[in-house]
Amino acid sequence: MNTLTSPANPGQNARALLKTLQESFPVFRECSPLVIGIDKQLLARLPDIDRKTLRIALGMHTNSLRYLKTMEKATHRLDLDGNAGAEVIASHRSHATEVLRERFRKDAERRQAQREAEAQERQRSEKLRQLVEKFDKNRYCLLYTSPSPRDGLLSRMPSSA
Repeated sequence: MNTLTSPANPGQNARALLKTLQESFPVFRECSPLVIGIDKQLLARLPDIDRKTLRIALGMHTNSLRYLKTMEKATHRLDLDGNAGAEVIASHRSHATEVLRERFRKDAERRQAQREAEAQERQRSEKLRQLVEKFDKNRYCLLYTSPSPRDGLLSRMPSSA
């Protein structure tokens, strides 16, 4: 069925395929904007590639941070040989910018939530430490440690007899 990938784990196979594409084609290695229809060129050159795995690999590549940053500033798309293809339209550039902005916003929110959780954990630990310290001071009660001479036989301490 397929010599480059197997259907067992498409995500893992897509990563391996993407690595192979990056080693074989400079446009993948440099994260250059790819011409629309690059999948057909790849299937023509590498007929043993599984279409579904190729689609997953291309999705991973075109959603990568580096590719999106390149797309923001690109003017032309490139084919597998590095030849200029169609022009990158403004809506594609603005889409890349918007995806990056949203990704950075979510990352900043995640980092902020993590910092807040760490601060709450530090406060909780400090409160626990203070409670332990407060109650640790009063842990030893000196009441009934030694019989009073006034108690005589009436001492509440257990006898050693």
